[in-house]
Amino acid sequence: MRLFLLTALTMIAFAANSVLTRMAIAGGDIDAVSFGVIRLISGAVMLGLLCLVLRGGLRLLGPGRAIGVMALLIYFYGFSIAYRGLDAGLGALILFGVVQIIMFAGGLFAREAMPVRRWTGAGLAFAGLAWLLWPGGGPQVSVIHGLLMAGAGIGWGVYSLTGRKSGDALMATAANFIWAAPVGLLVGWLVPKGAEGIVIGPQGVLLAVLSGAVTSGLGYALWYSLLPRLAASVAAVAQLTVPVIAMAGGMLFLGEALSAEFVLASALVLGGVAVSVIPMRPQGPTISSKGS
Repeated sequence: MRLFLLTALTMIAFAANSVLTRMAIAGGDIDAVSFGVIRLISGAVMLGLLCLVLRGGLRLLGPGRAIGVMALLIYFYGFSIAYRGLDAGLGALILFGVVQIIMFAGGLFAREAMPVRRWTGAGLAFAGLAWLLWPGGGPQVSVIHGLLMAGAGIGWGVYSLTGRKSGDALMATAANFIWAAPVGLLVGWLVPKGAEGIVIGPQGVLLAVLSGAVTSGLGYALWYSLLPRLAASVAAVAQLTVPVIAMAGGMLFLGEALSAEFVLASALVLGGVAVSVIPMRPQGPTISSKGS
């Protein structure tokens, strides 16, 4: 029961990133780029402190560090800017679907065995995302913001694939955040801020710090501590709940509407991912050739 509750808490934290980002940006309390910068720095500080407490120090070098930092920056800024025009649940669904497709492509590149169900699941998820993003083809979605979130999903997917090479996921994540923070400051200065310009209000800053330090920093740390205790299929299926929780949070805290078309598109994406990640049950017990 304790493991279940901690896993549920982690999924809520991941979904809360979407709700907090949309709440801050749509409310006009902070511009999207400044939100991303503050969230990134807050996450770096929290993860750095966790490593100092739990690991007794920091190791900032390691394999794939440059790729990890670049992918992290693409995720952070794509995620924040996309929420200028996406609802919380829709953004989480696009992000989650693209991440799973990238993980699938990474498996192909690594020449992993790909059973038919994984091809089928990836095809369904891709069809759902295409319907979401195709102009006039499904729910009314800003194509530009949808593509930005898809870019964030590519960044997070690449980041996850790179992280497989690390023996200590928490330490590697802290190092990536710490390296990305100063680069993120420069990128944040260069990236266009939009028509509203730079907006930094106290509530926006509070939401950015909460998203960076708590639902990202502490959320990632908790997830990494739980992963060794979860079967891979259980961990994958648990993440299916993130877009659903984000949808519920968007409706509850942001007054976002839920359309029938969006439900159908969600069913395609999440159903496809479920088909891909849930292993088939064995047909039944095998009969031993030995006598009883």
